[in-house]
Amino acid sequence: MQQSVIGPGMGVFSRYFKVLEDDDSAMTVKTALANINRVWEEIDQELDAAFDAETQVALAWFATYGLDSRSSGELITLANAKNITSNALFDSGVFEDLRGKTALTPREKLSKDWSPAKDRTLTIWECVQHTARVLNAEDGGAEAAARLVAQMGAASDQARKLAYRLFEIATQKGWSQEALVYNELAQEWSHLEDAGTMVTPSSTKSTQVAFDL
Repeated sequence: MQQSVIGPGMGVFSRYFKVLEDDDSAMTVKTALANINRVWEEIDQELDAAFDAETQVALAWFATYGLDSRSSGELITLANAKNITSNALFDSGVFEDLRGKTALTPREKLSKDWSPAKDRTLTIWECVQHTARVLNAEDGGAEAAARLVAQMGAASDQARKLAYRLFEIATQKGWSQEALVYNELAQEWSHLEDAGTMVTPSSTKSTQVAFDL
């Protein structure tokens, strides 16, 4: 996505013989790229802010620490910035309490009977992680993943955006395995949404959880 922003931005820059700074000096290519990246970062931050608080904390943690564990104090600092308690993050299942340390709950430790329609503390982070787990599980697959997506309702679009965002972060960090997981999920999401419309009505009961979109 960042490359798709840089291309048109540099297209505007190169369209003119000269682009001037405030002091009428010629803007360099380096400065133009810096300005484009600055605007992209602003857009990126606005996109992240649209997610629920738990997901925002998880996203910030992932971008900094990946799947590694750190002291609980690190989580408390991030949680305070989003006006949420660390206990709420543990209760939601997004993070696991490791007694003095904490980490994002690994996909293999997520509950296998999880359902968006039944989760009273549903988060976009959970939607993405559970769908990724089910999509690649021996007892799961595309049909099972589509049933989860069908129950997400309006949260489905936010989950798709998060999958792209996580792919971007994993790629920048060089985390190839995680990048592959999120790339596959992002590419398959529209197909899962289409397949979800074909499942039985009883299995597509949409969740009543409200999201601040």
